[in-house]
Amino acid sequence: MHGMIANALAARTRLWVLGFLAALAPGLARASEAAVPEWPHARPITWIVGFPSGGTVDTQARMVARLLSRKTGQPVIVENKSGASGALALHAAAAAPADGYTLVSVAGPGFDGRDVPHLGNGLAPVALLAKGPMVLVASMANNPPADLQALLADMRRRPGAWSYASSGVGTPQHLAGELLNRMAGTSMLHVPYKGGAQAVGDVVSGQVPLGILGVMPLLPYIKANRLRVYAVTSATRLFGTLPQVPTMQEAGVPGYEICQWHALAVSDKVPSARVAQLNKWINEIMVSQAMKEPMQITGAMPGEGSPADVLSFAREEDRKWRAFARSASIAVAD
Repeated sequence: MHGMIANALAARTRLWVLGFLAALAPGLARASEAAVPEWPHARPITWIVGFPSGGTVDTQARMVARLLSRKTGQPVIVENKSGASGALALHAAAAAPADGYTLVSVAGPGFDGRDVPHLGNGLAPVALLAKGPMVLVASMANNPPADLQALLADMRRRPGAWSYASSGVGTPQHLAGELLNRMAGTSMLHVPYKGGAQAVGDVVSGQVPLGILGVMPLLPYIKANRLRVYAVTSATRLFGTLPQVPTMQEAGVPGYEICQWHALAVSDKVPSARVAQLNKWINEIMVSQAMKEPMQITGAMPGEGSPADVLSFAREEDRKWRAFARSASIAVAD
């Protein structure tokens, strides 16, 4: 008899406990969800740059990262992973966890001859940061020719006597130099560096007579009259910074035009909703008042459009420059 009563009480207790837990479950679930911060509030964001600090890509990334930190409420840490013309950074970003906490700068147009991740293959485009010109400069230490036509004439008289520094093999600066060789009938030798910031010192000192690089790291030396600026590579002048400097076309190389561009990307396994949110934030940042002056200094135009627009742009640039790169004997991956 006592056993029957005990069993009945135990059964009734189990039912009560199960009912209590069922009533409590929604609250426990909500508490559990609240304990997991919504993206991107779990931890800092890492922005990988494939070139050393101080260059155009790095400087731009750091400016945008500070503003992105304000948008997200999380630190955005720029990590320089230089080497192989930016390829090491692209590999690292493509292999990162697909959670949207690892970003990477992509510089174009360019080819490095390696089977590395690129936009649409291993990497998903987030946004186009900016498009802007490069400049051709010479060290004043070498008493360089007065203008571009005099420089080109000397190059033609002395084939192979002139060399130019770039940010690396297959980079936009490398393409710009080989495009000038093709269109002006010259034979400059290419001297690749790990990044623009490292090339600047040797160009200023005259160790390498010419440089084709981004504007930002060169400006202090241009203003100090330690570098002579021959031309900008874009179709329009840098009216905000170097209005007196002609374009290559104005200086006597008809049809010459090439601009560098920088995009932001993540692993192509990151959820599309997170990519879309990053795209919105970056597009807002690039047209903000805080970016207006830096963009004017470098002559860059802010990017725009959806991730799909960025991918379409990048593929068109790839198509446009791939054939040229091969014809200029710049190794490109299939």
